[in-house]
Amino acid sequence: MDPMNANDPRVHIMRSQLGRARGLGAAKTGVGHWWAQRVTAIFLLPLCLYFVGSVLALEGADRARMAAYLGEPWNAVLFLLLTGALFYHLALGLQVVVEDYVHKESSKLTTLLVLNGLIIFCALACAVSVLKLAL
Repeated sequence: MDPMNANDPRVHIMRSQLGRARGLGAAKTGVGHWWAQRVTAIFLLPLCLYFVGSVLALEGADRARMAAYLGEPWNAVLFLLLTGALFYHLALGLQVVVEDYVHKESSKLTTLLVLNGLIIFCALACAVSVLKLAL
């Protein structure tokens, strides 16, 4: 069959000769990352609206009132969900930025490890704060 024939059922993938020799191509992992970012963004919309409503409702509240508010199970659960989704979304977004703009592999790995460590620390600090007020 002629490769330029329009009726040719074969798919022609444009790759460099080196890419064909090594069998390299797309890593096929970007779709899951992309979906995770979109799903967390969708979850964050109502959770952030809930958070803003809570802040407005508790304006000027003392610690006892805040503890009573978070002592209700649904409020504590929603605050913990907000914390988890927010920091996971942050980690996904920063990973993309680092992978796109840090080109040296050792610097990329170090940056990702430090950022993920900071994100985990901050997420745990927020969760402990919520739980300390709720319990």
